Amino acid sequence: MKETNLLRACLLQVPSSCRMFRNNTGQGWQGQRLQSRPGTVLLSDPRPLHAGLVKGSSDLIGWKTITVTPEMVGRKLAIFAAVEVKTERGRITVDQLNFIEQVRSAGGIAGIARSPEEARNLLETYL
Repeated sequence: MKETNLLRACLLQVPSSCRMFRNNTGQGWQGQRLQSRPGTVLLSDPRPLHAGLVKGSSDLIGWKTITVTPEMVGRKLAIFAAVEVKTERGRITVDQLNFIEQVRSAGGIAGIARSPEEARNLLETYL
């Protein structure tokens, strides 16, 4: 299965207590277009445009809603959640591992999913 298809399947398995979004990352260029032809665009004053949360941020980001303990009865909190989707052969980068660790160390939910079931389990088993 291609990673794009796996990502879509994982989104379909998100528990109802969670809200997840696709986090596309990458870099493109913007500027004044001077000329274009098939496969080529010439820009003046080019500058990079970075897309996504941060370098290494997970494919799916969002939150899981929880109701907290007695001293805050009825109050809801959103716990940040991040799922890095990889195929069976997909490799995780150092930046992606760092992002997952940073989210976990701050109390969020983060991990790697190689199947829709793994994504669902990651989000359901918090707490």
